[in-house]
Amino acid sequence: MATAELMTPGFGGGLRDVLRSRYLLRLLVAKELKVRYRGSVLGLLWSYVKPGVQFIVFWFALGIFLGMNRNTENYPIYLFSGIVLINYFNEALGNAARSIVGNGGLIKKIYLPRELFPVASVWVSAVHFVPQLVVLLIACVIGGWNPGPVQLAAAVAGFTIVTLLAVGLGLFFGAVNVYFRDSENFVDMLLMIATWASPVLYSWTMVRDGLFDAFGASTGGVLHTIYQANPLTIAVELFHFAFWMPTTTSPRTDQLQAVPPDILDLWTPIGIATAIVVLIVGQFTFRRLEGRFAQEL
Repeated sequence: MATAELMTPGFGGGLRDVLRSRYLLRLLVAKELKVRYRGSVLGLLWSYVKPGVQFIVFWFALGIFLGMNRNTENYPIYLFSGIVLINYFNEALGNAARSIVGNGGLIKKIYLPRELFPVASVWVSAVHFVPQLVVLLIACVIGGWNPGPVQLAAAVAGFTIVTLLAVGLGLFFGAVNVYFRDSENFVDMLLMIATWASPVLYSWTMVRDGLFDAFGASTGGVLHTIYQANPLTIAVELFHFAFWMPTTTSPRTDQLQAVPPDILDLWTPIGIATAIVVLIVGQFTFRRLEGRFAQEL
């Protein structure tokens, strides 16, 4: 008689269990959306309102008051293409980091793959990302957007990098948060920095020139390379390449001034590889800590 393989209590098969539990994942996503908008008048329309208000504030402050409209062609599209992606990351990581503690009652009652909760949080954020992407596409079409296959592939690559990064960090901080609630404050600080640590509101050339002026060509070059290796920076630049560049005139003749050199050949593979490493580390940490989730919660 065949016997089932024994498994250490409290441990599952990791992200493989998420793939095998797709029905449960859909139920969790539906539950999260229903709970979030319970009693809300606007409901999913908040996915338009909040980024819209954020865009208007940044556009007035940076585009009009600080003159970015004059320095960057089609600056509103440049700005919004970065905002929608960084908002997706911020919401996905913020919710995933709190997902285990937030579902503590369910985790203590029954066993189900615990990775479902961070992954479901990222999926809910992707649902909110879609309406913002639709608005961005409409603005791009009005601005003369005519992308090719390379631009579309760049958009997919940027979204993939951010998703892998959010899931990996969500698994890591979601597990650590069960034991050390201070991690929530660390995540909030990280999300506050994320918007300014990637070229959402400004161009990459401003970072390069500022670092060169402040630290010299040698040290400034090293610091700029570290800045450029940030997977969020790479993902945002891929979105600029995909959505903003096809609506402009000058980048078509001088692409290196529009996006960093080698964004496709060098930085995109680095961004994907870094995001995969973060995902592996996050999954490893999650599996090491999940055995005592029920007791700690």
